[in-house]
Amino acid sequence: MVSLTKDTAAAIQSLQLCFYGAGSMAEAIMRGILNEKLTLPTQISMLNRSNNDRLTELNERYGIQTTLSGSTNEQFLKDADIIFLAMKPKDAAAAIASIAPFVNNNQLIVSVIAGISIATIEKLLGNQVPIVRTMPNTSSTIGLGATGISFSHSVTQEQKQLAEAIFQSVGITAAVDESLQNAIVGISGSGPAYVYYFMEAMMAAADKLGLEPSAAKELVVQTVLGAVEMVRQTGEEPVDLRRKVTSPNGTTQAAIETMAAGQLTETIVKGMLRSAERSGELGAEIERSIL
Repeated sequence: MVSLTKDTAAAIQSLQLCFYGAGSMAEAIMRGILNEKLTLPTQISMLNRSNNDRLTELNERYGIQTTLSGSTNEQFLKDADIIFLAMKPKDAAAAIASIAPFVNNNQLIVSVIAGISIATIEKLLGNQVPIVRTMPNTSSTIGLGATGISFSHSVTQEQKQLAEAIFQSVGITAAVDESLQNAIVGISGSGPAYVYYFMEAMMAAADKLGLEPSAAKELVVQTVLGAVEMVRQTGEEPVDLRRKVTSPNGTTQAAIETMAAGQLTETIVKGMLRSAERSGELGAEIERSIL
């Protein structure tokens, strides 16, 4: 449950929220807002370029506003107090530039687009509108997300509190300098995939050991869940918990030594650094495309 001051809670309830982009991340954030009762469905609009079936689905499931309610994309954008930029990175430059005529300095822009800097968004919009740059991850869809948040200089303290409250409705937040946003991508933005990949490897090993796929999946999922909860509930460091279950010359030590010989740690570190690097490359590609 999000802990809000009375003023912040009242502020959110009075605002019109508009999502430009109706994909899974936009839905996750919107659902978190509604699940935490931060506002009513009638205060939220969602729009996309052409997929009316998707808009119908979201309207019927959540009761939010769409162009099927009788208004237009342009009107939703003009009326919004907060506009979430949630389109695909490849479409972002053109889409952001297209909404510039409907954006004003009293609105707050919240970007969930990987790799696009605040400066680039400002350039595309053509003014100094307050901008919040975020990097959520896919675990936000079940309320267990991790989101890095950065703010432009024109974002007020109240707007910072609003943004943090919204993303805390789908998990935890970490306010970071914008220069660290690519690092956030490498750590938590792409992070769930690393865990899934490791789980895939565990299930492949289970298959070689003779377990049925359904039993292997159940055991792997519970093992990962239990390990995560041990870190969370005990507050101990992962390295200390690992040492506690690694008896000298035992089975765990044999496994860890084999993994270490294969440079597992170094490979994971290299992969995460490459993810962060690729985030920077994607942002640079987008910036070059608008020059």
